[in-house]
Amino acid sequence: MTEPFEAGERLYRAVYPPEIMPMFWKENGEISSAVFKDKRGLSVERSGGREEETIMGDMRLFFSGMIVRVLAADCFACRAVVKYLPTKRSIFHSEIHGGEDRILLSQAQCKHLAKSAHVCE
Repeated sequence: MTEPFEAGERLYRAVYPPEIMPMFWKENGEISSAVFKDKRGLSVERSGGREEETIMGDMRLFFSGMIVRVLAADCFACRAVVKYLPTKRSIFHSEIHGGEDRILLSQAQCKHLAKSAHVCE
């Protein structure tokens, strides 16, 4: 796997459920833009050609809570940058950054990704 990411590649993020982290969820059950704020880099797992069931199974070995996904195209649309940054834990680990030289996403980028995000079942 390499960069650049293809527009259709799915990116998955583990998110605490509303009862643990209410700030991540709106009252109507939609995802809040707060899900996409992380000053250290927004960690995601890239699909890397895997089926969603496999991705979610792998993620649930290490993360508790819910899993949401966005497309790389959603990131491109708001000028966020997706970086492939594999770790010892996962060769699929990547991060979404606010720009080439900025880690934190802007509020507008966070809102765009929240509107684009889908909660996985």
